[in-house]
Amino acid sequence: MPAIDASTTVHICGPAELDDWSILRGELWADGTAEDHRTFAAASLDEPTRLIAFLARDGDGAPVGFAEASLRFDYVNGCATSPVGFLEGLYVREAARRRGIARGLVVAVEQWARGCGCTELASDALLENAVSQKVHRGVGFAETERVVFFRKSLEIPEVQ
Repeated sequence: MPAIDASTTVHICGPAELDDWSILRGELWADGTAEDHRTFAAASLDEPTRLIAFLARDGDGAPVGFAEASLRFDYVNGCATSPVGFLEGLYVREAARRRGIARGLVVAVEQWARGCGCTELASDALLENAVSQKVHRGVGFAETERVVFFRKSLEIPEVQ
């Protein structure tokens, strides 16, 4: 796997990385519980042909970032092929940012996706998340489109 700098490495997550990976997931997606993140991560290990995660560690072995990716066979906005590698999550702890770690994690995802026969890698970011959008552009993504999702409840209102 790619080396980021002289001391940081990136490797595929396995059972030994489950705790560190789950903690980092909780830092990125704070709306889930620690148990939710661990359960998802453990289940992901059972689907190695569809899901993968990479963990970045600093020279002391401390976890500093992760990337999760999947293969998507349905339509992916802005893409013309199938399957498409999809960067589901990318996170680097604040103290470790601006050292090329996100780029190294994305390179690992790119290599995996190519090995799965993909010719495109996609991702998304919330409209209000300007930092994520900047990081995506910084690691080589090009914006393809913007979408606003709508919802309408079909529940029948109670009669008073």
